[in-house]
Amino acid sequence: MRTKRLVAWPLAALALAAGTAWSEPSAGEREGLTPRMKEQREGLAPRTEDRPCADPEYRHGISYLAPLRYGPDFTHFAYTNPEAPKGGTMRIARMGTFDNYNGIVEIGRIPDGYGITEGFVYDRLLDASLDEPAAAYVRLADGVAVERDFRWTAFRIREGARWHDGRPVTREDVLYTFDAIREHGRVELQTALADLDRIVPFGDRELCFVTRAGRAPNPILPFVYGVMGILPRHHWMAHDISKTTTEPPPGSGPYRAEEANFGRTLTFRRVDDYWGRDLPVNRGRFNFDRLKYDYFRDENIMLEAQKADVVDVRQELTAKNWATAEFPAAEKGLVKAELRKGTRVWGLWWPVYWNLDQPRFRDIRVREALWLLYDFNYVNRVYFHGFFNQGVSLFQNSDMAHTGRPSARELALLERWREQIPDRVFTEPFRHPESDGYGFSRESTERALALFDEAGWHVREGRMVHKETGERFRVDFIFVLTSSARAILPFTARLEQVGIATTVRLLDVSHWLHRGRAGSFDATSVGFVPSYMPGPELEARFGSASADLGYGANWGRTRDPAVDSLTEAIKRARNAEELFAATRALDRVLMWNFYLLPGPSTPGMRLMYWDRFGEVRNDELSWVPYVETWWWDERKAARVSAGVAALEE
Repeated sequence: MRTKRLVAWPLAALALAAGTAWSEPSAGEREGLTPRMKEQREGLAPRTEDRPCADPEYRHGISYLAPLRYGPDFTHFAYTNPEAPKGGTMRIARMGTFDNYNGIVEIGRIPDGYGITEGFVYDRLLDASLDEPAAAYVRLADGVAVERDFRWTAFRIREGARWHDGRPVTREDVLYTFDAIREHGRVELQTALADLDRIVPFGDRELCFVTRAGRAPNPILPFVYGVMGILPRHHWMAHDISKTTTEPPPGSGPYRAEEANFGRTLTFRRVDDYWGRDLPVNRGRFNFDRLKYDYFRDENIMLEAQKADVVDVRQELTAKNWATAEFPAAEKGLVKAELRKGTRVWGLWWPVYWNLDQPRFRDIRVREALWLLYDFNYVNRVYFHGFFNQGVSLFQNSDMAHTGRPSARELALLERWREQIPDRVFTEPFRHPESDGYGFSRESTERALALFDEAGWHVREGRMVHKETGERFRVDFIFVLTSSARAILPFTARLEQVGIATTVRLLDVSHWLHRGRAGSFDATSVGFVPSYMPGPELEARFGSASADLGYGANWGRTRDPAVDSLTEAIKRARNAEELFAATRALDRVLMWNFYLLPGPSTPGMRLMYWDRFGEVRNDELSWVPYVETWWWDERKAARVSAGVAALEE
């Protein structure tokens, strides 16, 4: 399904505004244009009077919630080493596979590095800082200006940027990128740009991103624009950007693809003459000569590959491996296993979403009954070795999470929806049923069966069936992680005890993505780790509009006007108090509606790595940027080599 088209700026006017001659495109160029671009070039007149960005005051960065940490004369981020040596290889383990290098389209699986927001192959207008809640600094742009009510955002494109094939990165590349995303991009990308009306060029190298009329102020928009990687227009002129591709397009960033075993490994080579190497946001980053990504379809095989020194760094996703895996290299300190807590919002670790397009899950009493039958404490003790925290908030480990009873600010947002949301939203924080983790609760089971009965379901001859239709209550679970499928088994056993038929299917990544996006399931788990600018991701994950878009991110098909209203409040928050009130109110509404089964929340990032690397250790970052900021340490590498040789004697 294609979203409504947005107004775009005629390409003829772009050339006039830039002071360059307008020329008729060649036949080859014309073949590469999107339908909207062909229309623009062939019929629309310039709108030279359209100048919404009046006298922009350019800055070196933008921030949300707090002042910028780094001033206009900063030379590098504090968590990087500007003198870090360049060289060496880092081998990174990833789950899944890849089959496509086009990072904007809905279909296909993108490898690391080619994601539209990653910043490895494609430069971005802005780069985020990891030691601030929400701040970004100029990269491909050399200046950014934001109108106080967010009606427009202006970027001044930096001179000297170039693609890996030597061509300059131009303003038309930026325009082409956003046009392509709005025309052919994934649903979540189009949703993120839903408030964008048009992009107006002005001056010699400036662009004005104009917000659609009537939209509420949205402070997140400048960050959304800034994070999008800019695509090479000249490449896509000769290719169909609406299709997947097995040919890596040229980039402008610090790495380029060097070698691929398609779907299994991908190696990047550092660009020695990378144009942006000495920018403040890049100094001390992108230090490895090569990055090699190995893709695995089994978590245990991935662990064995690290033991065998096939990969250097990975995140451990299986609590059992973290708690029990022992091998000589780790015992000798050659491999480090560290829990890095960080400052990021940890959210919920792969919660289970109910598909509300299935009629039986639309009744809140059914969803609550299912929740009552789930015993997190038992699962955490037996299957997760006590590793996880109990998940009670979508924004766990942050000030955005709800606590206690709603504040006055929260109540002001919630009151208008009092008749449509559960009473408990107003009276108590969300918490799980009491459990000692050593056996099912009779009280919770009785409450669950009573709720099923109220909703029209009862147990007859050992089977949960609908009272009127006789339909059997079934739940088809689909998972992509072995650990998720394994950990759900106590829950499915409990459901079977009360007469609910269950199936648990472990799918490959592509099949799981297809079924999840298409809504072909009853229940599945998807990780949710929001940022401190959560508006667009919440809109994509829980918004009513995204539920009706084919292959979107709202897999649970949530359609709730209260959720939509609170998400809008999050998007228009102008300070921390407004943001926290809106996220906490939304948190309560989503949790007490039981749209998902919360399960666990991780206490941090479980990092395992061969101790060959240097880093500026900082535990106050939102993420451990091992690919971006670590470097090859010859002394440590020699120690590891000697240690491995000793183990083999």
